[in-house]
Amino acid sequence: MATYVWDYLPEYETERADLLDAVDTVFRSGQLVLGKSVRGFEEEFAAYHRLAHCVGVDNGTNAVKLGLQALGVGPGDEVITVSNTAAPTVLAIDGTGATPVFVDVREEDFLMDTAQLQAAVTPRTKAIVPVHLYGQCVDMEGVRAVAERHGLRILEDCAQAHGARHHGRVAGAMSDAAAFSFYPTKVLGAYGDGGAVVTDDEDVERRLRRLRYYGMEERYYVVETPGHNSRLDEVQAEILRRKLTRLDAYAAARRAVARRYEEALGDLEELVLPRTGEGNEHVYYVYVVRHPRRDAVLEALKAYGIRLNISYPWPVHTMTGFRHLDVPVGALPVTERLAGEIFSLPMYPSLPREVQDRTIEALREVLAAV
Repeated sequence: MATYVWDYLPEYETERADLLDAVDTVFRSGQLVLGKSVRGFEEEFAAYHRLAHCVGVDNGTNAVKLGLQALGVGPGDEVITVSNTAAPTVLAIDGTGATPVFVDVREEDFLMDTAQLQAAVTPRTKAIVPVHLYGQCVDMEGVRAVAERHGLRILEDCAQAHGARHHGRVAGAMSDAAAFSFYPTKVLGAYGDGGAVVTDDEDVERRLRRLRYYGMEERYYVVETPGHNSRLDEVQAEILRRKLTRLDAYAAARRAVARRYEEALGDLEELVLPRTGEGNEHVYYVYVVRHPRRDAVLEALKAYGIRLNISYPWPVHTMTGFRHLDVPVGALPVTERLAGEIFSLPMYPSLPREVQDRTIEALREVLAAV
């Protein structure tokens, strides 16, 4: 039996009755687009973050793009972020017409090195997008210090950090606005695509609602400003409402899986396990480890039926689709070094104990041999 880093079927079997009831609730509601389920989820997700507003959108990429546009980012601007992220973060910035500018990440936790932000600011800089990667938060005090000094906007990319906390504050509540993805693999995942932006700013919220709905505000067919068709689906919203009540339980289950990995693998010298940053409560969206002979390890594990992922094997600035940014190889040495060493172990709340045990045993055998 093959082992993968993620599988939704064990969770589905446990939650099946509630999830099917969510679908039936929408189908019986008489409103399939921007109805009660979307409104209810927006209110509840905003309340979870202790913020005034949430605007549901169709996916996490558009959550970043529309969030930045609502903050006033556009052509001619620069937005500082990292290259050690999923490509959609940078695609969203590029999609606004702004230019992504990269800083490197920290060796110890793979997160934005906020000590490099000041040197990256230019007269064209408009915003910073800190990526709360793998399930824990960036040093937001460092981000806010630079943003306040230069009058920059901050959009948190929380696609991988639902429910994570930094010095007691939940990811998404430490900036002008924050973008979320509800792709099925996420800590709070839908059964399809979905996204949202949260904010305390009423003007940002109004712009977001226009942007996701063609640029229309009060009357259909009357476009106030050019917008998008980027609505959160009613069925996914109702599923997310149900799952939101279990978000903290999902995070607790992920931490339990992480503790077992640490107990079982912590004595292996060349295998570097995740480190939690100061003041962080990690939710372990993925459990990312390092090994200097990563590729040999992954190949050997296939003989055991274990197929693991790399998040991410190619830094964004090295991809051919971003050659126009003219960032040379070697410009981000930590990011580039990590890309050759990191890989992810199976991680999801309903991960069966026997699957985790099989992964641990196989990994120990492989590491003793490579």
